Amino acid sequence: MSIPKQKNQPRPAGPQETADSGPSATRGIVAATIGNALEWFDIAIYALLAIYIGRNFFPSDDPGVELIQAFAVFGVSYLIRPVGGLVLGAFADKHGLKKGLTVTIRLMVVGTALIAFMPNYQSIGILAPVGIVLARLIQGFSAGGEFGAATAYLIAQNGKRKGFLGSFQFASQGLGSLLAAIFVAVLTTVLSDADMTAWGWRIPFLFGLLVGPAGFLIRRNMREVPVAVDPAKDGREHSPVKEVFATQKTGILLAGGALAVSTALNFILQYMPTFAIKELDMEPGIAFTSLIITGVILTFGTPLVGHLSDRYGRLNIMVPTVIVLMIGVVPLFLWVITARSFLVLALVMTILGLLKAAYFGALPSVMSDAFDPRTRATGLSFSYNTAVVAFGGFTPMIAAFLVQQTGQAVAPGYYLAVVAVISLVALASGVKLRGIR
Repeated sequence: MSIPKQKNQPRPAGPQETADSGPSATRGIVAATIGNALEWFDIAIYALLAIYIGRNFFPSDDPGVELIQAFAVFGVSYLIRPVGGLVLGAFADKHGLKKGLTVTIRLMVVGTALIAFMPNYQSIGILAPVGIVLARLIQGFSAGGEFGAATAYLIAQNGKRKGFLGSFQFASQGLGSLLAAIFVAVLTTVLSDADMTAWGWRIPFLFGLLVGPAGFLIRRNMREVPVAVDPAKDGREHSPVKEVFATQKTGILLAGGALAVSTALNFILQYMPTFAIKELDMEPGIAFTSLIITGVILTFGTPLVGHLSDRYGRLNIMVPTVIVLMIGVVPLFLWVITARSFLVLALVMTILGLLKAAYFGALPSVMSDAFDPRTRATGLSFSYNTAVVAFGGFTPMIAAFLVQQTGQAVAPGYYLAVVAVISLVALASGVKLRGIR
């Protein structure tokens, strides 16, 4: 299917294209990433603890059904993310990125608190899974506005270093995933399976509640980036949602398509410890330790790739990376399945982590170039969250379902290879239609 070509919309000069001083940019990075890391910590924790959450809130005689139901709730929360992206992204474009970011972190803390203190199914019956769904919907709505506002804020710090600054969007996601992996690896090593099921799984969510207020205070006191459009000077009311759908539909397709493989790979990495436990019979503590490796790579490798992309070209790094991933992911899965050892699992997670860092280090800045500065938070939020719904939120459930239905443990690898083709087409279209390099 070809992507409809549109005329490039004029990009008015504004604060989102300017270059600021080093100290100011550093403060902007800290403000945007600390809250972003916390939000992604909360998201990752649910995925990593799905086994225990399933036992508490979706009890069944079949452990596989428990897991699929828990992952289904994980995925359902992503259905509301495009709505959150439109509402909170438009709010940030109209009223300021700082205000938008303070709202998102407040909502995430509310959702986290509901999960942390929700009684289990044995205590309150059907209200327990309903409460978990509500909590995940709140978190999903919050995360829907987080990506666009945080990325737009990062890019605004220095228009000449968009690759490097934008990379901290995903570096902070890596940091959140790293902290989540450390928590789960330690807890599953120290606590028995019974203790993890009874109360241990709540500890990381309680940690998120302790960090949340600190993140909110930092964001409340960060420097505001002025809104790119002054309605009084523009002569009409600024409606970011209308403008995005009227003039930037190509940008939505390009940005969402480019993101597809990155978000699918992200959730495949989060699914891998569960895959190792259920399909390879590894101990939980050992399996979750492997995720720490990718967390370190994504946290520290992504900014390096972002820096290199500003010097050597973003697509010069991203295109070869997605091709290697497309060709190599199935052999990597086969290697893990055949070897059934922690060493091989760690090596495969390292390779996948390096490929992900190489691809998504420059991805936020590539996605941002698909949109006009005046509607960037809205466009980024909607395209990101729509792609995450399609290729991310349900990926762990799809992976578990494919393995169960086909009887082939390698099935998630085939799924990821197909998604890689979609992103490759989107990148090529971005070069042709929007001149993105």
